[in-house]
Amino acid sequence: MKKIFFAFLLLLAGCVSVPENVKPVDDFNIERYLGKWYEIARLDHSFERGLTSVSAEYSLRPDGGLRVINRGYSKKEGKWKEIEGKGYFVRSKDQGFLKVSFFGPFYGSYVVFDLDKANYSYALVCGPDKSYLWILARSPQMDDKLKRHLVDKAAALGFATDKLIFIRQDN
Repeated sequence: MKKIFFAFLLLLAGCVSVPENVKPVDDFNIERYLGKWYEIARLDHSFERGLTSVSAEYSLRPDGGLRVINRGYSKKEGKWKEIEGKGYFVRSKDQGFLKVSFFGPFYGSYVVFDLDKANYSYALVCGPDKSYLWILARSPQMDDKLKRHLVDKAAALGFATDKLIFIRQDN
């Protein structure tokens, strides 16, 4: 999995930007964002291809940044894959715009552009362009009506939601 993430990060090197028409959430609270998030849906990329039961866990680093643990199950290989990364705010700590690295000095955008600010129970996240999209939730399953709302919002912003992969969370 490290080789896959390395290839991804080489591709993203220097790609710390926000896609056109996408606005990071304001009044972002990193303390409330910490903890485990389940991947509900994503646009396909080689670094996650074939993985199910994907989750991300966020905690604070001693240097003030974020520690990121991404984990998923490869049915093909019959094992769990896990990688650790680090993230830092790009502009200010109250805006959902971070840069994340899983290898060395290479960073890619992590843009939270929709968030349940009342409970921090769901989030829409993208990368530096509209080929990266994730729907995340605090629980492994999401209400269909909410899921449809988030897909529609992403589609209205120009994401290829017809290509979303909905993730099985059963391992």
